[in-house]
Amino acid sequence: MTASVSPTPSTAGAVALANPWAVIPALGNLDAYITAVNRLPMLTLEEEQRFARDLRDNNNLEAAGRLVLSHLRLVVSTSRQYLGYGLPHADLIQEGNVGLMKAVKRFDPDQGVRLVSYALHWIKAEIHEYILKNWRLVKVATTKAQRKLFFNLRSMKQGFKVQDAEADITHRDALTAAQIDTVASQLNVKPEEVREMEMRLSGGDVLLDPTPADVDGDHAFGPIAYLSDEQHEPTAMIESAQRDVLATEGIATALKGLDDRSRRIVTERWLNVRDDGSGGMTLHELAAEYGVSAERIRQIEVAAMKKMKTALAEYA
Repeated sequence: MTASVSPTPSTAGAVALANPWAVIPALGNLDAYITAVNRLPMLTLEEEQRFARDLRDNNNLEAAGRLVLSHLRLVVSTSRQYLGYGLPHADLIQEGNVGLMKAVKRFDPDQGVRLVSYALHWIKAEIHEYILKNWRLVKVATTKAQRKLFFNLRSMKQGFKVQDAEADITHRDALTAAQIDTVASQLNVKPEEVREMEMRLSGGDVLLDPTPADVDGDHAFGPIAYLSDEQHEPTAMIESAQRDVLATEGIATALKGLDDRSRRIVTERWLNVRDDGSGGMTLHELAAEYGVSAERIRQIEVAAMKKMKTALAEYA
């Protein structure tokens, strides 16, 4: 029986080069993926040039795969620089891999540049785009200058915090005027742009209309409660206009359908106000004026109100 022999590092590299796809583990384990990626052998300059020309001239996808696989560790290393944004490391690596594949597709081996230098730009560009789209619901940087300020301001603020700690300065989250001027000078932007970006970075996302699943039902209060303008909501505006018409033309039309006594009783009871603001005439005052009982005045009033209600319904 022959004892098995463990492959030497050179043998393992040869196996990896022979079938590099077999080194990548099954999906779902990020640590295993990173370990496998770091075991993939790097390409020499001659190998890189040969594979790149084969891809460019013959569209050889196997050559493209070798170029991509040999630089996956670069994506893992680069993605670690962006873990401070609270986004999943696996997603950052995935986006970086997209940038790497774009770089491999566009790489020209005759330019005298190594793929690692050329691909780094594409990897960072894809990761930057992913962060800007997913870090907040609302994009905090849209122009090229804003993107540069976004990614540099956070690191520079960390440097200022270290300086504050060394100077025994605590409880200062916002940049001082001098620090803002320093950032603006180094990044070649206006101080106002630095202040605006700092405000965007310091603010968080707020649910416009929180549901009971997000907060307790008794405390489900969001900006929608004070941002909405119910007065200019279309349905509310239509209802308000209808109420105004009924309160003017509708009531005037309904009053015309009453006899003189009923019209005066309703008018004095509900439409006229005394000089002291205490309301209209009482049942007893109208009863004394017409020489009938207060109950009779109430009956006439009830009958008149029913008739007006019917007239208003027809008018509406």
